[in-house]
Amino acid sequence: MISKKIIYFLFFFLFLFFESSAYNQKKNKKSENKNQENIANIILDHVSDSHEWHVAGTHNHGIIFSLPVILWNTGLEIFSSSKFSCHHVVKGKYGYYKMFREKIYKTNSLGLLYIDPKGIPKNDKPWDFSVTKNVVSIFISYFLLSYIFIKMKRSYINYQTKWSLGIVLEFLILFIRDEVAIPNIGNKKYKIFLPFLLTSFFFILINNLLGIIPGFPNVTGNINITLMLAIMTFIVSNINANTNYWKHIFWMPGVPMGIRLLLAPIEFIGVFIRPLTLCIRLFANITAGHIIILSFICLIFIFKSFFIAGFSIIFGFFISMLEIMVAFLQAFIFTTLSALLIGMAVKNYDHDHDNKTH
Repeated sequence: MISKKIIYFLFFFLFLFFESSAYNQKKNKKSENKNQENIANIILDHVSDSHEWHVAGTHNHGIIFSLPVILWNTGLEIFSSSKFSCHHVVKGKYGYYKMFREKIYKTNSLGLLYIDPKGIPKNDKPWDFSVTKNVVSIFISYFLLSYIFIKMKRSYINYQTKWSLGIVLEFLILFIRDEVAIPNIGNKKYKIFLPFLLTSFFFILINNLLGIIPGFPNVTGNINITLMLAIMTFIVSNINANTNYWKHIFWMPGVPMGIRLLLAPIEFIGVFIRPLTLCIRLFANITAGHIIILSFICLIFIFKSFFIAGFSIIFGFFISMLEIMVAFLQAFIFTTLSALLIGMAVKNYDHDHDNKTH
């Protein structure tokens, strides 16, 4: 009888052991999944736009700036984005509003959202003119550029500047003029488009550099921003395009009739695809760099190891230094391709020898 009791006890003990170990494994998997979701959310929060600027800390604690929400829903609604953090539903003058994944939807007093199978709310959205963190960062870059170039202008004495940053900026301006604008657009017409090219270059450059600073938003990693930059290039190049350019698009000279009919729709589609590649190239390269840096940092919190922490810090620092080079490189590539598209549109291909560059 005693041996049977001992055997039953051992079986019962083993049963409890395996059950507890299985439970702990499930619990650990759940916590790992939660950590992975939290880390993914941290990365996505950094590279995406939002109605609040989280400089440091978590969503509830830390340095957080609430930005103004400006909506139009049969009337103008203005309130602070902090209301979405404090309340489940925000009541305005003309309706109720709820934020879901940084998008604001119309709802009822209960905050009901009708979610489709893809996880997207079907509720109507008001017109959103809110000041997001990307908008604030653009204003900061605007004031920085204005201050720097006004100071650069005032530093000139007898057509020379002794300001160190002014000398660097002068080199960059001459480089864009001599190596980008003139070779792609030509000596006769480059002066018309040089201000646009310089504005694009320095706007992208300063926002790329600001995006590397911890706490600053990733402006040029937002596809809406890069799309607008590409649309500006599209408008400038096509408004100024000459008849010779459109002739090569729709009725290419010196080509058989059958080939012309085949190439015309392809070339016309290419008019829209070329600026789109500008948008995607800048967006993808800048976003990828930020995600890699954040991924290295997040490895510290995933593995919680001194070895992994050292590895992550070293490689994160290396990628950060690489990002500085990428910031200049992507600004240069976008400006060069913009100049190329403008040059294709404004050059007279029947008199190429008149537009040869030095």
